[in-house]
Parts: sequence; structure tokens; C-alpha cells
Amino acid sequence: MDIEEQKRRRSELRYVLHLLRRNPLVLLGSALAIGSVLLALVSPLLVPANAWKISNFEIQNCWNNSLFNWHIANIATCPAGKVYPLGTDFYGRDLWSMIVVSLPTDLTIAFEIVGAAFIIGVTLGAVAAYAGGIIDEGVLRVTDIFFAFPVLSFAIVLATVVERTFFWLTVAVLVIWWPTYVRLSRSQILGEKEKPYVEALRAMGAGRIRIIFRHLIPNSIYPVLVQATLDVGGVILTFAGLMFLGFSPLPQIPELGNLVNIGISKSSFVTAPWVVIFPGLAILLIALGFNLLGDGIRDILDPRLRR
Repeated sequence: MDIEEQKRRRSELRYVLHLLRRNPLVLLGSALAIGSVLLALVSPLLVPANAWKISNFEIQNCWNNSLFNWHIANIATCPAGKVYPLGTDFYGRDLWSMIVVSLPTDLTIAFEIVGAAFIIGVTLGAVAAYAGGIIDEGVLRVTDIFFAFPVLSFAIVLATVVERTFFWLTVAVLVIWWPTYVRLSRSQILGEKEKPYVEALRAMGAGRIRIIFRHLIPNSIYPVLVQATLDVGGVILTFAGLMFLGFSPLPQIPELGNLVNIGISKSSFVTAPWVVIFPGLAILLIALGFNLLGDGIRDILDPRLRR
């Protein structure tokens, strides 16, 4: 690497840090998003993998964290000897442990859905934009069909038809998520393919596949990457919504939406509000974190902000 390249990279890094410093919300979002991912990675070290399978109804919906007083007269008190920082749920499980165990499930499913939608959408959108004609029209009409249905309603219909497993629930959300990437990728490629370097590649004898996947997609991918970052929070909200509505494969399974469902359906919000508040707050913070992170990435990649 030559000296000029090193200077350019250092300048880019300083510019990125400058953008981050001037936007505290982006820093907050980055901390929330990265923190949730790190907590999910170390969750097997913090909580036993089978902790969610163990029920202890003797400490059902109890609270013994002295740092916060709910001012509830008939609150259930946990036995002395162990402190549950966020109380326990209907099954007598430590709610903090259940939230930590849920993070890998929610984040893994969100990344799988966004990643698959990204690959499918970018590929179809790029091919449709470059080929044009019947292929472009056909891809657009298919995406129009999916756009005609409300997102969550269509996912609920698919989830009702298929088997209630994480795999099929993931597929149900993926089916409604990829069309956005088709439209976004297509719009970027339509502008990119008219640039002079594409004509030069054709004149040199480069094939269509090489032009699309080696040049057009890499040169127009940044807005799609921003959309993917923003969509992680949206997918988590959508999947948690399905679980909250009762599509959980197992009643006790650790997933943030299912924890809220357990709190609403099996516990009393009046006497044990923590069973709903803390899992819901976890969903909110993760979604907010990735949305703010996506806004930060968009600012960094926006050419209008370049000095």
C-alpha cells in the first residue's frame, strides 16, 4: 500500500469519526446495536442453554429487586437468598436470563431474513434493470403483487398455513421482505448502467454476468446496505409481532415477542408489570439501535456530505 493510499484511508476514517461525533443519536444507536449483538454472542456463557426449559412455579411472577419499588400492594415477593434483577415470569424463570437467551434467536432470525432478502432482491433487481424488456416487466409485476398485501397480515396468513417452526416462520417473513430490495436495487442499477464505463466494458467484450456482478452491483450497493441495516429492526418487530400473536412453536420458548405474549396471556399486568415491560423494552431498544445505526451509515455514505 503506497503512502497516498494510506493518507486517503486515514482521511476517510477521520471523516467517519467526525460524523459520528457530531451526531450523538448515531453513537447511541451504534452502542445499542453493537451491544445487543455482543450480548447475544456471550449469552451461552451467561445463561445455561436449557434454562428456559426449567419451570419453578413457587417463585412465579415474583419481584425482590430492592432498587425499584413498583408500589403494588399485592406484589409477589421472591424467596430470600437470590435476587432476580428483573423479577421472574409466569414459569418462575429469571426474566433477565430469558431476555439474554432470547437475543441470539431474535438477532439470528433477523440477520437471516435481511441477508436472504438482500441477496434475492439485489440479484433480481440488477438482472431486471440490466436486461429490461419482458424480464424487467415480469419482475416488477411480481413485486407489485407482494406490495399489494399488508406486510404483517400477509405474514400471519402464511404463518397460519405452514408448520409452526422457526424455519417456516422465518420463511413467512422472508416472502414479504425481498420485494423492497428488488425495487431499490433496480432503481440504482438503471442509473448506473448508463454510465460510460459500462459502455467501455461492453466494447471490451465483457459478458453480462461480469458487468452486473463485478461492476454494476458493487458500484450501486450502498443505498441497499443502508436499507438492510434499517430493516434489521423492522424484521425483529415483525417477527416479535407474530410470536406475540401466538405463533410460537412452543409456549415457553425464549423469544422476545413470546415473552411479551406470556406476560399478557398468563400473568396479570396489574400485579406483575415487569413481565411485559422489560421484554417489550428490549425489542424497542434493539429496533431503535439498528434504525439509528442505519441513519448513521446513510450519513457516512451520502456523497452530499463529503467535504
